[in-house]
Amino acid sequence: METSKKAGARSLTAGPITGTLLRFAVPMILGDLLQQMYNVADTLIVGQFVGADALAAVGSAYTLMTFLTSILLGLSMGAGVAVSISFGRHDADRMRSEVFLSFVMIAAVAAVINIGVFAGIDPILSLLQVPPEVWDLMREYLWAIFFGIGGTFLYNYYASMLRAVGDSVRPLFFLGFAAALNVVLDLAFVLGLNAGVAGAAWATVISQWLSGIGLCIYALATRPDLRLRRQDLRWDGARAGHVFRLAFITGAQQSIMNFGILMVQGRVNSFGPAVMAAFAAAVKIDSFAYMPVQDFGNAYSTFIAQNYGAGQGGRIRRGTRSAILTSMLFGAAISAAVFVLARPLMLIFVQPTETEVLAIGVQYLRIEGAFYCLIGLLFLLYGFYRAIERPGMSVVLTVISLGLRVALAYGLSSIPALGVVGIWVSIPIGWAIADLVGCVPLAGFLRRLKQAPANPKQ
Repeated sequence: METSKKAGARSLTAGPITGTLLRFAVPMILGDLLQQMYNVADTLIVGQFVGADALAAVGSAYTLMTFLTSILLGLSMGAGVAVSISFGRHDADRMRSEVFLSFVMIAAVAAVINIGVFAGIDPILSLLQVPPEVWDLMREYLWAIFFGIGGTFLYNYYASMLRAVGDSVRPLFFLGFAAALNVVLDLAFVLGLNAGVAGAAWATVISQWLSGIGLCIYALATRPDLRLRRQDLRWDGARAGHVFRLAFITGAQQSIMNFGILMVQGRVNSFGPAVMAAFAAAVKIDSFAYMPVQDFGNAYSTFIAQNYGAGQGGRIRRGTRSAILTSMLFGAAISAAVFVLARPLMLIFVQPTETEVLAIGVQYLRIEGAFYCLIGLLFLLYGFYRAIERPGMSVVLTVISLGLRVALAYGLSSIPALGVVGIWVSIPIGWAIADLVGCVPLAGFLRRLKQAPANPKQ
């Protein structure tokens, strides 16, 4: 049975490759930049109007929430790969089955996570080595922000499903509304009601739930091939196993990546509130800077998955060349901009009087930010192996990248001559080694596609 072509679905198996990739990727990039606004708004408003300790608390909480969100995002992305492949094969019945199976599994994981973080909030703070002067503020923020996990699941799940069928625009609309609402509520709660860090958290929670529920309603109302029928609501062991493998291995890859960052956060926290505050602000800038290459990697993954399902080997090869060149050029441009504008960017989050915080943040950005080309290539590798149903390789690359990053962060920062600089230099080293390992099998796979017959209509 053919898949529906309604409501913004886009096949990525035909048309000019670079243009098709960019048109699909740009709404994803804009959407994730808006999603970053959730915590960035909290960080900016809290940092400017509440103080450095509150900034440190919200910034450290951001790292934890990124880790938790990454689990749900990774599961949704993995399920989206299965749906993309079925979409490429024009198999709507299988798609609906995969939607049902993946929703049940990921919703169950979201519920377990939500219960677990509420029950373990104090051990989590201890694991992160949160200093006493920040402890109460961070606990207050987390207790509120954890109520938004369900909304985060709904948004990321249905955004992944819509992107799987080539619709990257509609998720952007809902996220734009929610991001704007979050800023308004942040100002109302923090400034108007003087609710402090808890007010910032509740502003985010309300916005997350509205975007999640809204996108869910839209997807079910407008996408017949994502809307479940009675016959779709059954357990198919073989399909469940396939979806489970793609979703949970991708979820593991995402969570390992962010767990490693969480472990680095623990080392950062051990250097005290000034380093915590600098890292909190700099990592927001960092996230905005390399978010476009991350989303381009995710768009590339959908491109590869649809063409893999359609058997378009030659298009996969040409698309990979185009994606690597595009990502490298963009990464180089962003690195140059961040290096030059490091101090003005830090001043967005930090008062000019916080000279120590500013100096540490600028140092981080000028060391780590010079190597965005490396992380851009790594995101492409993650997306490629996920799309060709070999997500285990993405996990291997993540373990290499983050394992080295964590080990080097603790090892190098213990050298007195390096100190906290050891944490900063460990990041690009991990990226570089993982890139080298991932490019070898990629080159072999592309060589095997070299003899694929060209289609002049591509």
